[in-house]
Amino acid sequence: MKITGRVVEYVAHLARLELGPEEIDLYTQQLDRILAYMDQLNSLDTTGIEPTTHAIPLVNVFREDTVQLNFQVEEAVGNAPARVGPFFKVPPIIETD
Repeated sequence: MKITGRVVEYVAHLARLELGPEEIDLYTQQLDRILAYMDQLNSLDTTGIEPTTHAIPLVNVFREDTVQLNFQVEEAVGNAPARVGPFFKVPPIIETD
């Protein structure tokens, strides 16, 4: 066993978790199995295999930027209920004295 109950208690204390004796035993066993599996994975020969961040290749789905005509000021604020010059007029959020 690589993980002991004391280690689980210490980590639980750092995380501000209150664990009962049954939970400490359960997490000790689970963490020990996880570390045993990691040892099994570490024993595999991975020479010639490139590290990956994803199991499948990902492709950038963004499109190229294209220049397009924008709205003119009058088109953008023409139907505004209230405006000040080329801007939308909105109610104030912060009242000042």
